[in-house]
Parts: sequence; structure tokens; C-alpha cells
Amino acid sequence: MATTRTAHTVWNGTLIEGAGQVTLDSSGLGTYDVTWKARAEQANGKTSPEELIAAAHSSCYSMAFSNMLAEAGFTAEEVHTTAAVTFQPGTGITGSHLTMTARVPGLGQEDFDRIAGEAKTGCPVSGALAAIPITLEATLQA
Repeated sequence: MATTRTAHTVWNGTLIEGAGQVTLDSSGLGTYDVTWKARAEQANGKTSPEELIAAAHSSCYSMAFSNMLAEAGFTAEEVHTTAAVTFQPGTGITGSHLTMTARVPGLGQEDFDRIAGEAKTGCPVSGALAAIPITLEATLQA
């Protein structure tokens, strides 16, 4: 069964001097301020499209990795994933770098590396971001 999640943004003013608020409608988790300055310079307590994409990518990757582990007969004690989405004004989003560490009892390095790589390409958000380079640095913790 397909699911659809929604968010909306209300923007006032020009791109550079204006400001907006993005609301996570489906979850009801909140409304967050967004500005060009937060996107292209310092966040200063505001979010950006790239931060929201990074949140989506890191959570999706963690889910895909956990699922692929389960399919291979393993369960992670913990998966910690960070996504760093880079935005270059005038160019756009230029990449997403995933950094993941995991504790998975009984999993060898070779299987870990294979599953981590498969999760990178199997994650639906990675698929949606196929137009940009996606890199992965994965570490199996003892």
C-alpha cells in the first residue's frame, strides 16, 4: 500500500530578504523557520531544504541497512547514520555523504561492507537523489 506524506511552506518576501516556515503536516511534529541565509550561510536556528533532505536520507539509509541485515539473519544493536547534503549557491545540491557506524553482533567485515553498499543504492531516498553523487563511509564497530 502506498503512503503519501505532506509538508507545506509559507514564504513571504524575496528570496534573499524573505523568510518562510515549513510545517510537517503528516506527523504534526512542528513548524520550522527557513531562510535563504540559513540555506546558503549559517543555520542560526533555522532549517533548509538540504537539512530536511539530510534527515530523510540518514533515516532512510538506516532503515534500508537494518532491513537488509534482517534479511541476512542479523540484527544491529545500533546504527548511527549522518547525511551531509552539500548546497552550492548558483549550482544547487552537489552531493550527499553518508557516514554510518553500526554494532552488529556476529557480522563479519566482508558481509558488513556488502550490505552497507547495497543499502546505499537500495534506499528509496538514494534513488530519489540519483542525480547527485552519493558517497558512503561505513564502519563496523566491535
